[in-house]
Amino acid sequence: MIVSIEYRTQKDLPCDQLYRLFLAVGWATEGTTTQDMMDHFNVGFLHSTFVFSAWADGRLVGCVRALSDLHFRSVIYDLAVLPAFQGQGIGRELVRRCREACEGSEWLVQTDGAKGFYEKIGFRENGDDFLTLPGKWF
Repeated sequence: MIVSIEYRTQKDLPCDQLYRLFLAVGWATEGTTTQDMMDHFNVGFLHSTFVFSAWADGRLVGCVRALSDLHFRSVIYDLAVLPAFQGQGIGRELVRRCREACEGSEWLVQTDGAKGFYEKIGFRENGDDFLTLPGKWF
């Protein structure tokens, strides 16, 4: 079944849907999140430079956020796609939208489990704990 994906740029992702997405990808543990944490689960997204999200039938199925100086360097954080939607190009599209938002920037991502995904879309090791896409400045 092919589901239409809608991409959005809103930063105020619904805390409950964001939490469920993080649970699904193993970044949150059920039962350890307090109500205060739940009420502010999206604070990192609210204060990010860019936020892109993917929606299917009104449900959050993927997201990414980035911090950037809008010129030299940008860092990708929290790229997540629901397991049932992985392998459909959603993660690739979310990263593409980040890169398009600040084209000349060097892009960094710190990762371990998703290293292969990022390498497939052009990121390369730079000798540190980050994979990078070189920017036009250095």
